[in-house]
Amino acid sequence: MPILFATRNAHKAVEVRALLGAQLPVLTLDEVGYDDDPPETSDTFAGNALQKARDVFARTGRLCVADDSGLEVAALGGAPGVHSRRFSPEQTAEANNSLLLSRLAGVSDRRAAFRCVIAVVGPQGERTASGRCDGRIGTALQGTQGFGYDPLFWPDETPGRAMAELSLDEKNRISHRGRAFAQLAALLDDLGGVS
Repeated sequence: MPILFATRNAHKAVEVRALLGAQLPVLTLDEVGYDDDPPETSDTFAGNALQKARDVFARTGRLCVADDSGLEVAALGGAPGVHSRRFSPEQTAEANNSLLLSRLAGVSDRRAAFRCVIAVVGPQGERTASGRCDGRIGTALQGTQGFGYDPLFWPDETPGRAMAELSLDEKNRISHRGRAFAQLAALLDDLGGVS
């Protein structure tokens, strides 16, 4: 049976489908007629992931996986963090990246990390897992792959290349989301599997 992934983000859906492959088909909120955006009002990634998964499970009765992810920049005290998507007033990737570059103008400490927490909620209970990808923020956009902050994020594991210069397979091997979703099978087994 397909797993319900609590997202409307087409880019995330593509990444997760590539991560899970054909052995675990994925449906998105749009594909099951869930027309609202799940709530995410927590101040932690785990809190938001659980909140989304709980809401979707309660409304659909289907085992649900949700994620919350974002970029934490050391020089900004961990911002934008859980507000990564809503960092700028416009809430677009272009505006978010522009604001990040302006806030880091003249700053030498460019350390950052992408973080992701996934939550699984179903009739047997709930579980969470997390993933992290360390790197730094570049000084200009680079690359055309990925989405969000990918053109500004240079993973430590791919020196000289921004996340947006990696293929989907390369990104999924090192990304915060890839590392979190790599634990999904164990979470599902712990909850009695997908039914």
